Amino acid sequence: MSGDKDRQPPYFCWKNDQLYVDLLVQTYASHDEIVGIQGNRLKVRLATSPVAGKANEHLIRYMADYFGVPHNRVHLTKGHQSRMKQICVTNPQAHVPEEV
Repeated sequence: MSGDKDRQPPYFCWKNDQLYVDLLVQTYASHDEIVGIQGNRLKVRLATSPVAGKANEHLIRYMADYFGVPHNRVHLTKGHQSRMKQICVTNPQAHVPEEV
């Protein structure tokens, strides 16, 4: 079907066994949660502060738990000092989006 590509979520892409996910991260939340889609990104709220890289470390551990992988299989590839980030998850086991 020609319209299948239009239904693919814009916030992720696959490269071999690696899943790249574009995120919008909000800190100082009351609890950790994935909120949904905002623009072309998956919005994540974290109950931590962005001081001294704590939010990035917290994000990696949270997303590792979400995707069912050890934290060393999640890497921050873009946005180390920004709310707009990209992570790479190697061989995710849970909540795996499918390519259309």
